[in-house]
Amino acid sequence: MTALAEQFEHGADVGLRGRGTTPGEAFAGAAGALTSLWASDPASIRPRVKETISCEAEDVERLLVAFLDELIFLFATRRLLLAGLEVEIEAPPAGPARLVAWGRGERYDPARHESTVEPKGATFTALRVARESGGWVAQCVVDV
Repeated sequence: MTALAEQFEHGADVGLRGRGTTPGEAFAGAAGALTSLWASDPASIRPRVKETISCEAEDVERLLVAFLDELIFLFATRRLLLAGLEVEIEAPPAGPARLVAWGRGERYDPARHESTVEPKGATFTALRVARESGGWVAQCVVDV
């Protein structure tokens, strides 16, 4: 199974959900759901620039927030859209959880990428990273 991304309605906010066979795939799916707020067709993102993201947090839910914050920062500061992310997560029983992600992308082009919402900063709530039906889910709600 590869990463699956979806958005869901949550009042005035937007829910993001990623599913995969590993936590990394689930995180990649959640990142894809976030990216589709800026580019309604993430498959249209051309792989022109390679980018690496790394972050750490005290647990995997906060790691999801740190990761999505990094994506928002890249978009807000460099107008960079990333697609096809590969995500590796290390979550030891003690100590911080760490993430490294690699992706390719391009600068946002309003002529090609239809933006439905532009979170330049966001508050994430309803955090959930868990095993679910043979795989993993990474989910949150974005207050945009």
